[in-house]
Amino acid sequence: MFNKKSRRLTIEILILVVIGVIMVGSSSRVWAHAKFNDSMYFMSRQAVFALIGFFVMWMSSKISLTKLRGHAKIFFIICTVALLLVLIPGLGVQRNGSRSWFGVGSFLIQPSEFFKIAIILYVADHLAKRYRIKTFKKDLIFPCFLVALGFGLILLQPDFGSGIVMVCSIVVMVLAADSPISYFVRVGMLGVAGLGGLILSAPYRLARITSFLDPWKDPLGAGFQIIQSLFAISPGGILGVGFDNSMQKHFYLPEPQTDFIFAIFAEEFGFIGCVFLILLFLLVIYEGVKIAKNCVDPYLCYVAIGLISLFAIQVMINLGVVVGLFPVTGITLPFISYGGSSLVVMMGSMGLLASIANEE
Repeated sequence: MFNKKSRRLTIEILILVVIGVIMVGSSSRVWAHAKFNDSMYFMSRQAVFALIGFFVMWMSSKISLTKLRGHAKIFFIICTVALLLVLIPGLGVQRNGSRSWFGVGSFLIQPSEFFKIAIILYVADHLAKRYRIKTFKKDLIFPCFLVALGFGLILLQPDFGSGIVMVCSIVVMVLAADSPISYFVRVGMLGVAGLGGLILSAPYRLARITSFLDPWKDPLGAGFQIIQSLFAISPGGILGVGFDNSMQKHFYLPEPQTDFIFAIFAEEFGFIGCVFLILLFLLVIYEGVKIAKNCVDPYLCYVAIGLISLFAIQVMINLGVVVGLFPVTGITLPFISYGGSSLVVMMGSMGLLASIANEE
């Protein structure tokens, strides 16, 4: 993991994870004390998740993806079955209206996080065998089927945000395979039509779109989170109000340690802090792109593109939601937001990137 080729990536992730644990502690302190009578409840758990994540990252950095390439299909099947099983009442745990987790008590595992990695590995194997995309029917129909299957299962939970991140990551991989733009125009038109149908078919999704366009139409309902997020960001100014001095975490912004943690970060550390954090994200993306660019093996190249796209798209969507550029999706901010499965799996994916760098 601290190999010369992946040292920078590892250090950048270490810094992000430390910032994340500290910010989970700051943003959740008031909420945790009120709910669990323990102001360190979320921070201590996130610290444990981080330690597990570093172990997983170290282990995955030792994996030879070239040698394990033949097992990509098995991993994909296992993760697909997990997505099916989590939908069964009694097996899947329902939280905040979504049946997205397995678990006992407060210990939860989200199979959709693992599925994102599985589909990247499987689609990368498919694309590498063809190297160049020539015909839609022969080369792209299979990846489209896999994406539709995964998106459909994730949507049933429902977890629209995770589904969108997965789809966008695979699209970037397919674009990297020199696919004709005309294919994307056709699929894109169908996708937009389908997306419109999905939004109109679910009242809560439609409410999120309308609240995104004008949150003040429903300031105490669908527009509440984004309004409170903007109220958190605005007093941050250049230098912020100071660490642990956020006012919005005092029950104004619901569960501030999760999707909207960046708003609390902006309030406490201001514009300078936000620039520093975004630069860290950009450095990780740069390292990932550099690893993909230096790959000789097409399979490893596609995997690297998929993994760094997964990270970059998730960062972009989360930050966009927090500042009001995108509708609320429920997507966490990688390495910063509270959440065991998302943190451990994302760190594992970065370990795979390090493995690719070391292998090449």
